[in-house]
Amino acid sequence: MKTTLLLTTCLFAAGGMMLKNDATDKKAITTTFSSFNTTSAKKRFSSKPQAPMYILIDKRKYELSVYDAQGWFATYPVVFGNPSLDDKKMEGDRNTPEGAFKIVQKNVHQKWDRYMGIDYPTKESLEKFAARKRRGEVPGWAKPGGGIGIHGTWPGEDIVIDRFTNWTNGCISLKRADVEDLYSYLPIGTPVTIRK
Repeated sequence: MKTTLLLTTCLFAAGGMMLKNDATDKKAITTTFSSFNTTSAKKRFSSKPQAPMYILIDKRKYELSVYDAQGWFATYPVVFGNPSLDDKKMEGDRNTPEGAFKIVQKNVHQKWDRYMGIDYPTKESLEKFAARKRRGEVPGWAKPGGGIGIHGTWPGEDIVIDRFTNWTNGCISLKRADVEDLYSYLPIGTPVTIRK
């Protein structure tokens, strides 16, 4: 009798657990999908910014903001190269340079959708590089590097922006739709400030 009662109790408990697990699993799946946040651009309501424009890239905030004649225009989520977010010291360190630059080229890119190259290394960048060499912070054979720009992600990889995964070799990366938007209105010569 005790064995029958114990087995019956176990069966009811197991059945309840199965029902509870099914409901819990559905809740967990819902929670997993609803708690995954995506980052998105924020814009003023006007369709295009008014000249003059400039870009401010804040490495600590993972943001690229565009300002125009009326003030703030848009902010886009971005990622960089090295997760340390340090200033670029030399070629190959994957760091994103800090300082004042300007957009010097624009082109459609086969891998990264759109590319806007900046004029790194500038005179200021070269002076910082030479001073670091003199202090022994970089090897004597090191070069300052180049080819830094603002571009999109690999096809289907916008999730790296949502997860703030730094993946570039020192460039600034945006979601593909965001880089297309930015590319559509930024002219060559636009000033770009990168800071930490």
